[in-house]
Amino acid sequence: MARHHAVVTIGRKSGAYLLTGSVGLLSDALESLVNLVAAVLALVALKVAARPADDTHHYGHGKAESFSAGGEGVMIFVAALLIIMSAIQRLLHPQPLEELGVGLLITFAATAVNGVVGYLVLRAGRTHRSITLVADGKHLLTDVWTSVGVIVGVGLVAVTGWVPLDSLVAIGVAVNILWTGYGLVRHSLDGLMDHALPKSEEGQVLDVLTSIAAQHPAGELAFHAIQTREAGRERFVSMHVLVPGDWTVMQGHDLLEQVEEAVTAVLPDVHVHTHLEPREDPRAYEEPGGGLVITSGDQ
Repeated sequence: MARHHAVVTIGRKSGAYLLTGSVGLLSDALESLVNLVAAVLALVALKVAARPADDTHHYGHGKAESFSAGGEGVMIFVAALLIIMSAIQRLLHPQPLEELGVGLLITFAATAVNGVVGYLVLRAGRTHRSITLVADGKHLLTDVWTSVGVIVGVGLVAVTGWVPLDSLVAIGVAVNILWTGYGLVRHSLDGLMDHALPKSEEGQVLDVLTSIAAQHPAGELAFHAIQTREAGRERFVSMHVLVPGDWTVMQGHDLLEQVEEAVTAVLPDVHVHTHLEPREDPRAYEEPGGGLVITSGDQ
């Protein structure tokens, strides 16, 4: 559906450009072309990311979505450069615009449909924690605001007759989508670099662990090396759980089950990794690469 919509949108906007000769409308059509390629990339990335863990990818394939979002950002940069080149060429060699009223009407209709589709895709991406769908939805909505700016700018050309404004509108479009491309590339790099969970989600994890620690005597229980990360839609939380050395295996196991269930209750589908250690062993306090610490009695 999204790909069919993109093809129709490109056809409409390209028709508007050919009808009017407006480089501003050309910039709008080029961005929609990028949307089509991005939709294909998104489909491939989602299929790869949905694959379960296997013998060579023990943590799944979630990072495939980060590659897709990064690729979309790069395509935006290329489209922006093409727009700027076309706009400068038109500034140097101005041409009269024709049939602006019809061209603007066609672009407005395509923009309205884009807005609805973009909103639905973005909502689905946030619901399913898909970086690819979020990137695609944001790109579609950016296309909407771009189109609104183009419609206003080209409309002013029709009213004032000042043709260079058409090229200036196109350059403004290019700058706007360059900023969007930068945001997508930065976000995809965060995913590839195993960025920590957002502060709000990390805070939920700490609240849960603090609550469990409060149920034990001071100094009896500690959580060390509390670390979080996300890879695409996948979320991970790991920690060392320090307990008295004379606890039975069953006591330690029950505590770890309680911890894992409590964390997944506030962050559904999160992967929780726990490591049980005796609190009397000095090696238990050697934290690997940092992490947060919570100890019973610190509340």
